[in-house]
Amino acid sequence: MPEPQSIGALGPSALANVMTGIRQKQEQGVTPGPIDDQPTPDEPGHPEYHRRRRAEWALGRWATATPPRYRHADADHPQVQAWADDVATNPDTAGSLLLTGTTGTGKTYQAYGALRRIAAAGPRVYEIRATTAADMYGLLRPKGSDRGTEEELRRLVKVPLLVLDDLGSAKASEWTEEVTYRLINERYNACRPTLYTSNLPARAANGAPDLTSALGERIVSRLSEDTRVVAMTGTDRRRRGAA
Repeated sequence: MPEPQSIGALGPSALANVMTGIRQKQEQGVTPGPIDDQPTPDEPGHPEYHRRRRAEWALGRWATATPPRYRHADADHPQVQAWADDVATNPDTAGSLLLTGTTGTGKTYQAYGALRRIAAAGPRVYEIRATTAADMYGLLRPKGSDRGTEEELRRLVKVPLLVLDDLGSAKASEWTEEVTYRLINERYNACRPTLYTSNLPARAANGAPDLTSALGERIVSRLSEDTRVVAMTGTDRRRRGAA
């Protein structure tokens, strides 16, 4: 079988004939149709294809970091949804979120639901850490970690997205106030979003316990500037049906 040849190899006359044919079709009003060679959402190269791949990977990370009890968490509170969407699209300007409310009003459920919603959006960066304030203080105490206090604090400060549950629940001391201030201040300065939950309101009237009395004025001052506060209401969900 002879080897295929290019038009150029056939000589000037063959090329001239091809060009003449093209001109004749153009003169007759026949023009080449559009070539649809753009990738579809199911093909590599399309933005939606890559967003879906990022979402699959992020949801896997979320499932690994989430306790079994909250594997079905879904952020259904409108303000929590809005914050999660902002974090997914522009974490540098989203700010932080504080969920307050009495025990059992669904704060932790909403927190893990928010992490899930962010993952499902397919963000370009999805590095998370979720811990309780009590566990954080235990980790940061002397001999609380083989890595050392400063290294553990650095990791908490640097993680792009942090959930700190039960803020203000630990017994207040100069040490807990200093550790909490360093964490919140450094994340505040770096514009890294943090989701806090607390049984205490940010501020309360008539001298009732609040985060200011538990953590100190300078910490709450940092929180008040770029943190959205959502008050969760209702009865203790864990006790429903127990009577």
